[in-house]
Amino acid sequence: MATEKALLTWTEDLLHDRPDIRNARRQMRDRLQTTGIPNSVIDDAVLILSELLTNACLHGRPLVGARQGASHVRIHWQTDCRGRLRIEVTDGGGCGLPVVTAPSTHAQGGRDHMQAAACIWSRRSPTTGESATTTAKA
Repeated sequence: MATEKALLTWTEDLLHDRPDIRNARRQMRDRLQTTGIPNSVIDDAVLILSELLTNACLHGRPLVGARQGASHVRIHWQTDCRGRLRIEVTDGGGCGLPVVTAPSTHAQGGRDHMQAAACIWSRRSPTTGESATTTAKA
């Protein structure tokens, strides 16, 4: 008999200039381990979240307003009934959109590891340029 995966969703705002990436990874891992998703998929998801969040804080502008005017980035992830994950990080946009490239077979940077772990990733930015969301699926 197949085990039904629990549906789970999580959204949190982290300070842009002092994001607690370690805590975000730990919270994701702890919550996903209750769903029956394989540890290898959880490992990939944690890596993807870490890379997207780091890039949003390094290269994106902060969002403003949700925490009494503090600058922040927003993380959102959810599972579906088949154990797939959708991970999103939203920032205040940047100078441009990242270029999607094929992962290197000699990956040394976080981006290459993240691209190898993610099934699909994309970045969308509204025409107003006020925010941008990067999405990856594991």
